[in-house]
Amino acid sequence: MRTKKGIAAILSIIMLVGLLAACSGKTENNAPSASPDGAAAPEASTKLDPVTLKIMIPGDRPRDFDAVVAEAEKRMAGTLNVKLDVVFVPWADLAQKTQVTLSSGENIDLIFDAPWLHITQQIAAGSYAPLDDLLQQYGPNILKNRPQAMWDANKFDGKIMGIPNGITFVQGRVYYVRKDIREQLGIAPIQTYDDLMKFAYAVKEKVPNMTPMIPAGQDVTKGLSEASFRHYWKDNTANITPSPALSESLVLYTKNNDGKVYNLFDEMEPMVWSWIENSRKLYQDKIIHPDVLAIKDTGELAKQGKAAIIPNNDFGVKNDVQQALKSVDPNAEFEAVTLMNLDKGAVLTNALQYNFISVPAVSKNKERAIQFLDWANQKENYDLLAYGVEGKNWEAVGDDQYKFLNDGYTWFPFAWIWNPATDRQDAGQDDVTKQLNQWGADVNNFTLDKLAGFTFNNTAVVNEISQYTSIEAKYYTAMFNGVVEPNEYWAKFKAEAAPLAKKIQNELQKQIDAFLAAK
Repeated sequence: MRTKKGIAAILSIIMLVGLLAACSGKTENNAPSASPDGAAAPEASTKLDPVTLKIMIPGDRPRDFDAVVAEAEKRMAGTLNVKLDVVFVPWADLAQKTQVTLSSGENIDLIFDAPWLHITQQIAAGSYAPLDDLLQQYGPNILKNRPQAMWDANKFDGKIMGIPNGITFVQGRVYYVRKDIREQLGIAPIQTYDDLMKFAYAVKEKVPNMTPMIPAGQDVTKGLSEASFRHYWKDNTANITPSPALSESLVLYTKNNDGKVYNLFDEMEPMVWSWIENSRKLYQDKIIHPDVLAIKDTGELAKQGKAAIIPNNDFGVKNDVQQALKSVDPNAEFEAVTLMNLDKGAVLTNALQYNFISVPAVSKNKERAIQFLDWANQKENYDLLAYGVEGKNWEAVGDDQYKFLNDGYTWFPFAWIWNPATDRQDAGQDDVTKQLNQWGADVNNFTLDKLAGFTFNNTAVVNEISQYTSIEAKYYTAMFNGVVEPNEYWAKFKAEAAPLAKKIQNELQKQIDAFLAAK
């Protein structure tokens, strides 16, 4: 999920999504130690030969990015001697662009990937270099900034194939809701999904030129589609969750933490079908935007004041979204509404992170790439790359919070450097959001999934997955946003995709059984 930012879909979601900081430096750290003679960067008296690192990450290039890069290069000039060639890829183009880049063998040194994108496929294809030895020698800060539970859960076949970027053991999930409009309509704070729908229908009736709800309509962010997003909420008592093989799709799923893989083509899950039918009603009632499938970035419409509700992969409201909205209407304001079950142990976690930065196997600068990331994992350098130029783009609030001064440098550390040790909380967020971030950062608040630490090796079904995902793209997001008649389209979807899904399911179950037997 794009998580985060602009997850203009993803997102981050997811994802994601996106993503807000937990309390900095509060996570117990038992991460693998770097070798005693290893060094993240050369000694100050040593100047390495100049190298330009090409880095590919998602999103839009911030307006002040060049100034930030200039400052970073200035700081590295006496030692690492690195220049940064950072390529930003729009979210809607991310899957295709990164796929083509990796398959073509184009020289690139660092690239964003994720379980909801194609990291497992790319690992199986040999696109990424293993990082265990490189991190031991060149990445002490990278290692120590992430707790042991995070490293353990984010290896692939026992190897570190990407650096996990995240600060939480459960991704925050919220709806952005126009608080000012809710209050104008005399509607109480939203506590349930029914409350949310009451607000959406009131917006349709009483607020002209405002779309009540805009879920994500792009396939790459299908986890943020209306029906799919509902599986995060407290009424999902069976913990129905996308499977490790298709991480944003509910067609193959797990439930009840029983180690089994279920298939909607074999038997439709009643709760999932109720979500699909509800999304159809919302679309027909003009609650969901009529052109939802054509919208590449729901966040942009939210910033323009054109949406009353959008889903997002993070607790709280992003500062850049709030500021942009207020530039359109000073009285406008988003609030974040989560319907997650916050009871201790109610939510399962596999501790899997939603965002990774990997080193392509073709890179000629693998060591320097890890040295650069280690440099970026040092507090003052992290502050620069995460928030921009201090005093111009942001200001510190204590040691673990920040305040953005403008929208010149939007938030995207999840794409390359995010970690719980150096991250700051947004000082402008309310106390509830800060508490939720702290809740998500404590693994003891959750029940550990039986599949924590399991990674799916898709080599045996890589062709089936490729074919399946192409078919799913034609149906899933349209159905889960209510754009098409569900019975008819489900039948078509099943006819085309069921045999492929069954092969993927069988291979996944075989690997899960072996994993559980070996525990």
